[in-house]
Amino acid sequence: MGNTEITDYLSGLDAPLREIGEKLRPIIDTALPEATGGMWHGHPTWGLGGRPGQRPVCLVKGYRSYLTFGLWRGQDLADPSGRLVPGARRMASVRLHGVDEIDPTLFTDWLRRAADLESR
Repeated sequence: MGNTEITDYLSGLDAPLREIGEKLRPIIDTALPEATGGMWHGHPTWGLGGRPGQRPVCLVKGYRSYLTFGLWRGQDLADPSGRLVPGARRMASVRLHGVDEIDPTLFTDWLRRAADLESR
């Protein structure tokens, strides 16, 4: 069910944001093979629990001119790139305006380290 809901969400975004989401999703799925993906609070979320939102690791959320890629424990990660922007609680995120802003190696590293924090 979660995969269909995520596909529907990404398909419903306007072209530039849809392309970002379609490039980002396989990076997330590959970096977090043990994660459960699904819709939580109106946007795609991946977590280590049995259902969306349980022990969340990351989210993707579309806005008018950018897509947010967020990590629930992002502030706990060392980020030499300086791209993660602190948010509420321990979250950090990056705003993506185009597919060229996605660095698969960097994002995979963030995801794996964030999942490791959540699995402790």
